[in-house]
Amino acid sequence: MGYNTLALSHTLSGKLPGEIVCPIPAPLPFGTPSKLQILRRCTLILSDPSQNHRIASLSAAYDILALRPTNEKTLQQACQSLECDIISLDLTERLDFYFKMKTMSQAVERGVKIEICYAPGVLATDSNARRNVISNATQLIRATRGRGLIISSEAQRAVACRGPADVINLAAIWGLGQERGKEAVSQLARSVVVSAQLKRSSFRGAVDVIHGGERPDVKQNGVPKAQSTQKRKADAMESKPPSLSGSQKTPSKRELKRQKKVQGLQSGSGDANGTPT
Repeated sequence: MGYNTLALSHTLSGKLPGEIVCPIPAPLPFGTPSKLQILRRCTLILSDPSQNHRIASLSAAYDILALRPTNEKTLQQACQSLECDIISLDLTERLDFYFKMKTMSQAVERGVKIEICYAPGVLATDSNARRNVISNATQLIRATRGRGLIISSEAQRAVACRGPADVINLAAIWGLGQERGKEAVSQLARSVVVSAQLKRSSFRGAVDVIHGGERPDVKQNGVPKAQSTQKRKADAMESKPPSLSGSQKTPSKRELKRQKKVQGLQSGSGDANGTPT
């Protein structure tokens, strides 16, 4: 369908186990295309802001961490302080709070992306679920002004997936422009993957040291480059003419001018004394 990166999601709620292990096997037991990248994602449902959710342990076990707040307090906590990659909302539910621009902009400024899932509304048999998806998505786009949004499927069946062009058109119906919709499907979605990988592999999420490989020893005419450079320098030294000694050194223009002036003075003094020139 045009996607080269997929994330398999595992949802957690309530009290977390003592040892957190990702149930998604790596590598997968079935074959996948060589150009397709499979990521493991955890969606943690937040219902109590005072609960210790052990975000660091979840981030270490999964490639992407998404938080799903269920009330206004947990949404504020996720937008302001919790370290995550995505804030995902269940748009099929009728929420008892409104999305505030100040709260959502705090998440956008921190680099956390807001997720809109379209599959639950596309295949929902309940008309209320579809109505809620449209209403919540429109309100979310208005609160964020279209910034920091990503659009994913959250599909449990292949029939619920749509191509990038269809997703962009669907977002345009909800009030998201074509350019913003294209960024939500491609550019911003990729930035989530890159930033999540950088957080887990770099120093404090800012500096990543990579090994660029050894410098290749390029040969020129069968001779290593370093030896070839030294040989050219030696040949240049041999072909350079030897420097002249002090007695054989060519006089400068200034010296020639001075000598000519001295000769003129000597010639003038000879004429005055009657000495033939």
